[in-house]
Amino acid sequence: MPSAPKWVFDVFDRVLSSKSSTMEVTKVEYLSDTVKRIQFTGNFKKFNFGVGSFIDFRVSDTEARRYTVSYVDDMRERIELIAHIHGEAPGSCFMRKLDIGDTVNINPPREYKYYEPTAAKYVIFGDETSLGLACSFLPVLIQNRHQFQFYLELKKENHDIVSLLPLSNCTVFDKNDAFSDEKWVDALPVVQSTEWQQSNFVLTGNAKSVRTFRKVLKARNTGKIVSHGYWLEGKKGL
Repeated sequence: MPSAPKWVFDVFDRVLSSKSSTMEVTKVEYLSDTVKRIQFTGNFKKFNFGVGSFIDFRVSDTEARRYTVSYVDDMRERIELIAHIHGEAPGSCFMRKLDIGDTVNINPPREYKYYEPTAAKYVIFGDETSLGLACSFLPVLIQNRHQFQFYLELKKENHDIVSLLPLSNCTVFDKNDAFSDEKWVDALPVVQSTEWQQSNFVLTGNAKSVRTFRKVLKARNTGKIVSHGYWLEGKKGL
């Protein structure tokens, strides 16, 4: 529900008010001009966090945007998310303005079923909007000894973010619409290699890239494919 009349969001907030929590911004860090990592402090002990858990932020009276929790500390007192700041979109404006000392009321996080512990291998694909999900995945992949690869299409100014997070086993591609080319995607090593054909693929980010990658994989891959387009050029609030 990215957009709705004000009264709908007001009712929704009242219904969930007993389950909501207040959190304070305690740290902000720009990883690049367009990627911002935000740390919140609060009491999150009553919340359940899994790989890919997300929070819906009411970014205006009539708009909500969804952000993946990238990190939760062991005491459940601090969480982080990574926001892609682009143009004057409602979510970007909201996240750009957040600064240390600001408080935000949030409803309970929810989990998208990206992760299956029984899968031996994972390939995680995405772009700047997928960085939070990648960070959410990484410690679980390492702890549970999965084989994994990250494939990220990023603008050149964001390539260094991978080492700042840091993400291991990560291949970075220039964001130039290559992932909308079926022949180019089909030639990727992770697609051609029989070693990875039974992997679980998690595809997020640009909906056009996600559709192309999924189409190519369905002809070759025997593992599970989870796809979730986060945005589509020219479409508001996907």
